[in-house]
Amino acid sequence: MSGVSAIPNLADPLPLLREQGVLTDLDIHFARLMGRLAGPVSPENGLAVKGRLELAAALASHATGQGDICVNLRQWTRRWQASMAESVGFAPPPISDWLEGLRVSPVVGRPGQRQPLILDRRGRLYLYRYWGYEQQLAADLLERASAEVEVTDEARLQADLNRLFPRPPQLEGPDWQKVAAAVAALKRLCVISGGPGTGKTSTVLRILALLSGQTDRPLRIALAAPTGKAAARLQESIRAAKPGLGLASEHAAQIPDEASTLHRLLGSRPDSVYFRYNADNPLPLDLLVVDEVSMVGLALMAKTLEALPPEARLILLGDKDQLASVEAGSVLGEICARAGRFSPAFQAKLVQLTGEKLPEGRDAVSPLTDAIVLLRYSFRFGATSGIGALARAVNRGQSAEAVGLLAQGRYGDIGWRLLADSAGLPEQLATPVVAGFAPYLHAVREQAAPSDVFTHFNRFRVLSALRSGPFGVEALNRLCETVLHNRGLLDSRQPWYVGRPVMIVRNDYNLRLFNGDIGIALPDPNEPERVKVFFLGSDGLLRSFAPARLPEHETVYAMTVHKSQGSEFERILVVTPNEPSPVLSRELIYTALTRAKAEASFYGVPAVFAGAVERRLQRSSGLRDRLWVEPGSGSRL
Repeated sequence: MSGVSAIPNLADPLPLLREQGVLTDLDIHFARLMGRLAGPVSPENGLAVKGRLELAAALASHATGQGDICVNLRQWTRRWQASMAESVGFAPPPISDWLEGLRVSPVVGRPGQRQPLILDRRGRLYLYRYWGYEQQLAADLLERASAEVEVTDEARLQADLNRLFPRPPQLEGPDWQKVAAAVAALKRLCVISGGPGTGKTSTVLRILALLSGQTDRPLRIALAAPTGKAAARLQESIRAAKPGLGLASEHAAQIPDEASTLHRLLGSRPDSVYFRYNADNPLPLDLLVVDEVSMVGLALMAKTLEALPPEARLILLGDKDQLASVEAGSVLGEICARAGRFSPAFQAKLVQLTGEKLPEGRDAVSPLTDAIVLLRYSFRFGATSGIGALARAVNRGQSAEAVGLLAQGRYGDIGWRLLADSAGLPEQLATPVVAGFAPYLHAVREQAAPSDVFTHFNRFRVLSALRSGPFGVEALNRLCETVLHNRGLLDSRQPWYVGRPVMIVRNDYNLRLFNGDIGIALPDPNEPERVKVFFLGSDGLLRSFAPARLPEHETVYAMTVHKSQGSEFERILVVTPNEPSPVLSRELIYTALTRAKAEASFYGVPAVFAGAVERRLQRSSGLRDRLWVEPGSGSRL
């Protein structure tokens, strides 16, 4: 790159990178610790060697805070030289010298060694803890995927499959729900990925009914999800659909009516990264179902599999195209990286068992090949659905088609409004905000039952990619309050006005209020002049608290797309900034869009929206390499 040779290679670049926002104080403190632990250095090149180690350590620390499992130093060097070196005034050391120096450092080990930092042969540098999580999770997944379950009565299994999965008349092609059930019956690990409306929850309910009928002893089954909100949705879906299966009472009783968060299932301990259940104290389960797996980070997934007995079945549900977890890792996406077709032998077995005509098998490059099913058909978004068409274009990265679908007005369930200037936000959003929240606030004013108030509130939401700035949720929540106050729908002169919706943003284990829980301020039935904040539990029961007792919270007419994961609304309004942002990605647009069941409106600038569709979120990790063997590569890392 022209000009790079003139850029200084600083012995201690960390203060400069902190000034540029590349590193945090925590990253630098960790880097200095690694420098001290490495011990004295030779006087000839000591400062350079120490500076290179500390830079690498700081980048590895920073990576986990950005959602990466590790920092790929080769990639980081190329990106920095291409975009940042001249403007910041610092060039990283030559990559071969940098890696060679790290490999001989006493605080850097190779995979399998126990050192604070682990450097693999591809130039990926890990904090030891995250290397351990990645290695453990990959080993557990591959072992479970390799294990097949002996079927004692194949005729009975085939008959139950046909009974529980009658072919939908509108379906074209294979019934992938039925295929998923067969995989779950034959394997200890079954991963089911599909978009909204593909029937993941109804599929897993019928799988539970299928498996409960294949054994003479009751199964110990647990349902879990990463957040309370996602667990509540899973529980509601299971409870609503179970009576319609017509199960015998002894089989229906085996399917749980309750779902929990993974933290609660594993037995979380306040202020600790350890859980009650682990490899030495495994969960007392025969089958675990985890929903919304795209939201589960590497550490939590590794600990979940570690706590599950080796002989237990595991069913993972999610949408591989959604945003990854806010924690480090993109676990579901990497598990499903090469999913699509089964091995020839397993494909033939599934064809015989299900009667479905499946795509021709391919040679398996990993045990996961036969453990993953992608649900293709959306029963919610059919051929006439704009949401479905837009979701497909976004997932394919077809930005021009996506912008065209929004701008053409051909579909009634998607729309586009040009929003080039933040000054126009109040005027442009006033009408849709009032239309979206008026039914909810009318229900509040008419003193409807709290459960009905929640139903109205959950029909509409404003979503944004950002927290701060004129297009972020903080400004949008203030805008919504002002607009609704000006229309006489609420009185926001007091902080705790009747109808104020809030979201908990910090867990409180004593009150059993958790990050993402939503409450609404309503009159206290016993003292109507006072306000209490009501929360609707996953069991359908209401709990109320005085506002002063609540943990940290925020108003929630608008919420970030990340916070909306695990939720669905009848209608959404999505605001994107008028300039490109690092958080905008294909996965974010897809996740926002698919929160809507009936209508999605986007407000923004076409070029920014198109850029987001073209940008795919990539997280540094070695999990994909551990799980999938590329043809001809010979071995996993």
